[in-house]
Amino acid sequence: MPEETGHAKVRAPGFHHFGIGVSHGDSMSFTLEQLAARFGGRIEGDPTRRVSSFAPLDQAGPEQLAFLANPKYLQQVESTRAGAVLITDEAVAELKGRGNVLAQHAFIVTPNPYAYFARVAQVFLAALEPPVESNIHPTAVIDSTARVAASAIIGPYVVIEAGAEIGENVRIDAHGFVGRGTKIGAGGRLHPRVTIYHGCTIGERVIVASGAVIGSDGFGFAPDFVGEGEQRTGEWVKIPQVGGVRIGADVEIGANTAIDRGAMADTVIEQGAKLDNLVQVAHNVRIGAYTVIAGCTGIAGSTTIGRHCMIGGAVGMAGHLKLADHVTVTGKSGVSKSLLKPGIYTSAFPAVEHGDWNRSAALLRNLHKLRDRIKALEANLQSKDVPE
Repeated sequence: MPEETGHAKVRAPGFHHFGIGVSHGDSMSFTLEQLAARFGGRIEGDPTRRVSSFAPLDQAGPEQLAFLANPKYLQQVESTRAGAVLITDEAVAELKGRGNVLAQHAFIVTPNPYAYFARVAQVFLAALEPPVESNIHPTAVIDSTARVAASAIIGPYVVIEAGAEIGENVRIDAHGFVGRGTKIGAGGRLHPRVTIYHGCTIGERVIVASGAVIGSDGFGFAPDFVGEGEQRTGEWVKIPQVGGVRIGADVEIGANTAIDRGAMADTVIEQGAKLDNLVQVAHNVRIGAYTVIAGCTGIAGSTTIGRHCMIGGAVGMAGHLKLADHVTVTGKSGVSKSLLKPGIYTSAFPAVEHGDWNRSAALLRNLHKLRDRIKALEANLQSKDVPE
């Protein structure tokens, strides 16, 4: 175990201050020129204007930065009080035909204002994060064979088992658990009460929200029954889950999400994938790079999801399926067969008024009768001699 640093204050990992901000009490402000130097973009208006936080266009004040991601809100740019607005070239061209708008406001022009906002917001948030009093809390329990980087921050009541490796600038918050032999790459963040079982590999800059469990046993049981019905005897025999979990760099895992370890090979989540809260990933699933999965989705064992896919909330996927790259599945859909071509897939019935639903349900219940009547009519027509 590395030497503790006493009570020396250490800045929390993930703080990307680039030496250009000015502190005002509990806030940090930046000029537009400073932001553009770090994140790119073209400035329209006063480059020395300072911003210290974010707000929506219709609520922002003179020291706040807003963004326009949807052109239908362009009118709000004309009336906003925001100190500056992140905006596209196309929107600027539209505003040039609307009088004196450009002269009244300051802008950072960028192809993707929403992504620009996300990156700048990370800097503001990190700047406000309070310093940590010490690298390793005295209540943490760390096995003598574990390797913990000197820059790592280990919170209260964290347990790190034998042979685990914790990389540079990793932060593990209170009551975290890291099993034996598990490796966590540099810059990772485990929020309170995250559990990572033994033999898992977590890539660099992975963020795991509270309550998530990584590496628990997959749901594997072999049937050993004799007889049928009430005469049936026997039991389900547990199949040892001896694989692990491998998670690539820059993955984010939401609160109370569960990722099961593989039965023999590993469960794999590739780099840049984002999983929402309450997602269930069963054993030997593979999730491709930069795929996003919304909350309450369940993925059964050995299913492979491609790269750059978008899976809506409460989607259910059967096991041993394959989804191609660039597949979108809309919310509450049930996926029972492989989707081998890119595209948008839907099986959920959209919400309608209750009376309309009852009428539709009545039609569905009687659809087989209508089918039988059509078949009878067709047979009747075919049995008759129809003159030419």
